[in-house]
Amino acid sequence: MGAPMQTGSRRRRIAGSMIGVAGASFLAGILFWSALGAGVAATNTEAFCTSCHAMRDNAYAEFQGSIHDSNRTGVRATCADCHVPRDLVHEIADKVRASAQVYHALAGTIDTKEKFEARRQVLATRVWDTMRATQSRECRSCHAFESMSAGRQRPEAREAHERAMTAGKTCIDCHKGIAHFLPDEEATAPPGT
Repeated sequence: MGAPMQTGSRRRRIAGSMIGVAGASFLAGILFWSALGAGVAATNTEAFCTSCHAMRDNAYAEFQGSIHDSNRTGVRATCADCHVPRDLVHEIADKVRASAQVYHALAGTIDTKEKFEARRQVLATRVWDTMRATQSRECRSCHAFESMSAGRQRPEAREAHERAMTAGKTCIDCHKGIAHFLPDEEATAPPGT
């Protein structure tokens, strides 16, 4: 008679343990996703992006006063608006790739103006290649061909946008250097190359 009671009691303990493990796992998952979300949000701030002097003194200094920093409409883009994908999967992948910049800052390969300038072409090309590969996804969060008021554009801009749309071009094909200085090689190239 004692054995069947122990089996029932044992089953309740196992069931209780399983419920406890499931509950703890659920709470751990919530904590993990909350911490991940907070970490991602913190690394998307302008304060974070400009916390290393290589970015603050170079890329951010160039950005200040650009059309994306200050304009007649008062709409301002931050680093993350242009350089961070909106969806979580691409955003996390981009954060992993961007960790190379942290390495280069710590290793001293871009810690002076001269070193940054020496790597400017490599850094810019990497960003441009990514933008082309994603069809300028981040640009199009604000600037979609379909949403442009062609009638309010200058005739040459309207024609250029129509040609670009027909040719399947992406924003970066024509708009390099809109918020950051161009590398020397690109600065002397004809527009749209």
